[in-house]
Amino acid sequence: MKAKSFLETESGTRTAQTTQAPPEQRPSVLDQAGGTKGIVYSALPALAFVVAHNVSSLTTSIVAAFAVALAIAVVRLVRGESLQPAIGGVFGVAVAAGVVWFTGSAKDYFLIGIWASLAGAVLFLASVLARWPLAGVLWSTATGKGGAWRADKRSRRYHGVATLVLAAVFGARFAVQQYFYATDQVGSLGAAKIVMGFPLLALALLVVAWAGRRSDKHLKTVGLLPADHA
Repeated sequence: MKAKSFLETESGTRTAQTTQAPPEQRPSVLDQAGGTKGIVYSALPALAFVVAHNVSSLTTSIVAAFAVALAIAVVRLVRGESLQPAIGGVFGVAVAAGVVWFTGSAKDYFLIGIWASLAGAVLFLASVLARWPLAGVLWSTATGKGGAWRADKRSRRYHGVATLVLAAVFGARFAVQQYFYATDQVGSLGAAKIVMGFPLLALALLVVAWAGRRSDKHLKTVGLLPADHA
């Protein structure tokens, strides 16, 4: 009876171990942005602003952009989707619309984004010069791998390359949109914001993921990261 009881206990333990739920996966950058729908939704307020500006007044353009942002938030709420991207979108449109209302110039709808792009480019570049590439920080934070990569020269190089790509993306955004801003091309500003928004950033994030995986593989090889570390 004792032997049987022991075997039953051991079998139950193994069964419990094998039926444990898999560890919860961290949301990807795409998930945090609201998925593919979130990427499409993020472009709609700017598109509404440009279209309304071409056919009507500045006030109508502001109302159109804000109405679209609110409509997206309502749709997400009704569908039970994450509201975080929508709330961020409404806030961003409200700030941009406030700037336009204050200056009376349609092109100023894009002003904050233009200078934010410059700030991003400078920040990413500065992190490489400081030998603390932000792509590595973003990757380790998103995957929970810790800061082991900081102790390895090759890993820092991988993440440095990815960070330079991010700096190039933000720098290109600033250069192109600043040119259209200076030449008062509101329609081209809207197109550049959409095309150089998430689509271009997604390509840069692929490089970040490549660098992160190469770094993790190397860290496992040299023993700075456990071989079974997911």
